[in-house]
Amino acid sequence: MGKDIPTIYIVVPSFNEQEALPQSHEHLMQLMDEMIVQDIIAQDSKLLYVDDGSRDDTWKIIERLASESSRVAGVKLTYNSGHQNALMAGLAAAVDHCDITVSLDADLQDDIRVIPRMVERYKDGCDIVFGVRKERKTDIWFKRTTANMFYGLMKRLGVSTIENHADFRLMSRRAVLALLDYKERNLFIRGIVTKLGYKTDCVYYDRSARIAGKSKYPFKKMVNFAIDGITSFSVKPVRLVMHVGLLFLLIALAMLIYVLCAYFMGRAVSGWPSIILSIWFVGAFVLIGLGIIGEYVGKIYTEVKNRPRYNVDTTIGLDQ
Repeated sequence: MGKDIPTIYIVVPSFNEQEALPQSHEHLMQLMDEMIVQDIIAQDSKLLYVDDGSRDDTWKIIERLASESSRVAGVKLTYNSGHQNALMAGLAAAVDHCDITVSLDADLQDDIRVIPRMVERYKDGCDIVFGVRKERKTDIWFKRTTANMFYGLMKRLGVSTIENHADFRLMSRRAVLALLDYKERNLFIRGIVTKLGYKTDCVYYDRSARIAGKSKYPFKKMVNFAIDGITSFSVKPVRLVMHVGLLFLLIALAMLIYVLCAYFMGRAVSGWPSIILSIWFVGAFVLIGLGIIGEYVGKIYTEVKNRPRYNVDTTIGLDQ
């Protein structure tokens, strides 16, 4: 292994990807063959598929692909632990066997043709190279709008992220080892990676449609992922609750002064509608505040139990 011709492991988390995986594998193998012939990467480079507890034939396909080529390896998790944990499992399995890793999704929406450019950036001294989409034309309006809102909110909360970057990135061995030192259970890898401090760069590409199958990130998962990202890196929502609470206290004092003045001046005090509206308004705020604080308490609860992020059932192709 070396920097002139580095060994690369392409880590591909997969969950119920029996439709996309054969086609994705064909494209990835073709790319690896080309890079090996051009001496961009070493001959012992591999594709590492991580089966994240799939309920279809994903693992059977990985086993077949590994039996057909020594350049294919696989890690099977015992249950669906989530995309971020599956990615960490793949990086942990690959780090001792390679100089660099590249992570990407099995649907191949990310343009794998920029991987040689990523490797060149690594040879120029970068430990992390982010794959960043140029624009989001392939996304529907709702997803594009909510994604822009998410990145804008993260920026306002002081969280360092690369806009329009998902989990398509190259990482050197020492960068992966540094990432694996982060033991938190509520993972937001794209936020952690920017804090590692190593030299970084970006390559830009146009994102394509899924090669096959359906998206494994429905709206509910995207919302949960956004919440994890915000609460894992910023306490500003909790501080915001406190600041709004102080504002409400000032409003309440102003209303008290108004009511007292109205009473002593002989004016009629507003009846039950204003009281009911106030109760509902303050009650809603209290519940929202408790929900935000509860989200952080829940994160603490998950972390202190110190349970493993994932369990590995079996591996294949990593001893060769």
